[in-house]
Amino acid sequence: MERREFIAKSAVVGGGLALSSLGSISRAAESASGIKKLNIALVGVGAEGEILLNSLLKIPGLNFVAVCDIWKYRVRYGAARCRAIKQRPKMYEDYKDIIADDAKLPAGSPNKLDCAIIATPDFWHAPQTVDFLKAGINVYCEKMMSNTVEGARQMVRAARESKKLLQIGHQRKSNPRYIYAKEKLIDEVKLCGTLLAANGQWNRSVTKDITWPKKYTIPEETLKKYGYKDMHQFRNWRWYKGLGGGPISDLGAHQIDIFAWFFGGRPKTIMASGNSDYYKKDWYDNVMCIYEYQTNQNVKAQAFYQVLTTTGAGGGYFEQFMGDRGTIKMSENASITKIFKENDENINWDQYVRDGILKEVKEVVTVKQADVRESKPLKTYGFPFEESTKPIHMHHLENFFNAVRGKEKLNCDGEHAFEAEAAVYKVNEAIEAKKQLEFTEEDFVA
Repeated sequence: MERREFIAKSAVVGGGLALSSLGSISRAAESASGIKKLNIALVGVGAEGEILLNSLLKIPGLNFVAVCDIWKYRVRYGAARCRAIKQRPKMYEDYKDIIADDAKLPAGSPNKLDCAIIATPDFWHAPQTVDFLKAGINVYCEKMMSNTVEGARQMVRAARESKKLLQIGHQRKSNPRYIYAKEKLIDEVKLCGTLLAANGQWNRSVTKDITWPKKYTIPEETLKKYGYKDMHQFRNWRWYKGLGGGPISDLGAHQIDIFAWFFGGRPKTIMASGNSDYYKKDWYDNVMCIYEYQTNQNVKAQAFYQVLTTTGAGGGYFEQFMGDRGTIKMSENASITKIFKENDENINWDQYVRDGILKEVKEVVTVKQADVRESKPLKTYGFPFEESTKPIHMHHLENFFNAVRGKEKLNCDGEHAFEAEAAVYKVNEAIEAKKQLEFTEEDFVA
């Protein structure tokens, strides 16, 4: 069932939408129908791999046949978590050994690998994804697709040629609240009117370099075999050129992806500024950038994005979309998410509340206007359904596995992810150029 069809058929139930199964199939229904078991391998058990593992262990119908990491300390941890639910995955250091062992199994073997979940550093994404796809194994790969544009292109081409599924970990694309905001509020009822601007941010307080238990230091020859100069670089790879893309890739990629999705169009230009004076690393610790988009409403819209890693700046990570009738502030943190109506007597959202499309939020406003030219506080609304209690990556993983089973379409396949990530790759280039850059059609073609 298509997502739009689901939303339409869900309709309004008791003043809200029954969205608990949006983007996934009922767990109870799956059990009753005898869900097809999928054999999976987890490649990378670092910080992101552990987050994905927390969700994977909650999803029925998965059988862990392999856990892989070059750090024995972490691969043992991942295997132990699987053993806690009565599974016995084989532990690997080199992902190529997983593929080689799987190739030895005859077609139809009950242990034949169906899917690889890749959560390794960015510079490994392309070679690992390409190799698994060529081996006939479906892939869920964390974002960024690669640390280079060409690496991302290779992933897309490998998916086309192998005809296997490639899902990229932009998990907001499967978040019920994001789907509802995009498909119901923006596209269908056009709640915001004409979208003209957006902004987003992800700010973090100062953090120290990541350390490790000295007794678990990886041997130097092993580190060099897998592309790392030393243990410090292995633990802090996101800051190094050739391994990752810095905070704009690590954090900004999630949100810049949402700009194009909600605007329904590609960026036309980019200008950006960044500096690396604080941490003195390879990549910029603070980045600010401005995009110009051609939206599906046939207007130009500007989008500002900042990622700061030297201040929490009051906290909050969000994407905000502003139109002439209203504004939608989105976040994976439900407490930050809000919807605002413009102060215009000709704009009336009462019908949306009566129809269960919106929920009015009663907020006490204590700030008085300081100037007659200042806009009045805006009336606040919220989403009319209970928030999902699932971990934020779980919906996206479920969508991937349901697509492998032939029950859904991918919410963020490699082709579409590449278009979104093309906008991110250009940021660091614009900082170095110190001028506005234009996007070409070739930038979005894999």
